[in-house]
Amino acid sequence: MKPKQYIYLLLLLFSVAACTERAPEETETVSEAPAVTDGRQYYQLKAYTFGSEDQSSRTDAYLRDAYLPALKKLGVEPVGVFKNRPDEKDPTLKTYVLLPLENLDQLLPIEEKLNQDEAYAAAGKAYLEASYDQAPYQRIESTIMRAFSDFPEMAASPLTGPRSERVYELRSYESPTEKYYWNKVDMFNAGGEIKLFDRLGFNAVFYAEVVSGSKMPNLMYMTTFPDMPTRDTLWKQFFASPEWEGLKAMEKYQHNVSHADILLLYPTEYSDY
Repeated sequence: MKPKQYIYLLLLLFSVAACTERAPEETETVSEAPAVTDGRQYYQLKAYTFGSEDQSSRTDAYLRDAYLPALKKLGVEPVGVFKNRPDEKDPTLKTYVLLPLENLDQLLPIEEKLNQDEAYAAAGKAYLEASYDQAPYQRIESTIMRAFSDFPEMAASPLTGPRSERVYELRSYESPTEKYYWNKVDMFNAGGEIKLFDRLGFNAVFYAEVVSGSKMPNLMYMTTFPDMPTRDTLWKQFFASPEWEGLKAMEKYQHNVSHADILLLYPTEYSDY
C-alpha cells in the first residue's frame, strides 16, 4: 500500500469513528429521579368569613355542588368542610375547608384546572359570577401545612352520631420563636403527645406544621368527639394522665407555646370527614 493510500485509509477510519461516537449533548437523556418523599401529606385549610346567613348559604351551595365534586375529579379527596358555632362572644359565621395534598405541586394548578371545567362553571355559576356588591363571603384566608412525621396522613374520624352534635376541635399553638416551635413539634412526635391522644381516643384527623399562614410559627391539629360532654371528659383525662404530667414537667419542653387558639367546629352534611 502506498503511503498516500495508507494515510487516506487512516483518515477514513477516524472519520467513521467520529460519526458513530455520540457527542456529549447527543447522549441519551437520563430520566429524572422521582421526587424524594417521606409519605407526609400537605394540607390547605381555607377559612371563609361571612357577614350574613345568606352569604354562608350561597357558599355552602357552591362548595357542595361545584367545588368538592370538581376537586374529586382532580384527585383531591377526601375533603372536610366544617362550621363554627357563633355565640354572643363571637357571632362571626365561618366555614373551614380542609384539602389533603400529596405534595405542594398538586396545589398550584388547582385553580387553573377548575377554570377549565365546564361542569364546575355551570354548577357554581351563582357563586363564581356574583357581582361585587353581592359577594358570597367577606374574605378567604388560606393556611398551608405539612403533616407531622408521626402522623403522616389525614385520618377519617370514626364518629357516626349526628353531625350537628359532633365536636371537631381545631387547635393552633403559636410559639415565641422558631426554636421553641420545633421543640413543641418534637413534643408531639418524639415526646409522645400524639400517642397519648391516640390512647385516650381523641380521634385525630391531622397534626401538622404550618408552612405558610398568618400566625407563624405555629402548628395545628384537629381532634374529634361525638359530643361536648365526651370532649370535656377526655380533656380531663388528658390533663390528669401520667404521660402528660411527665411531659409538662420536663425541662426541655418548657415555654414552647406562647398562645393557643381553640375552635370548636362541626362537620357539614356534605363533608367527607
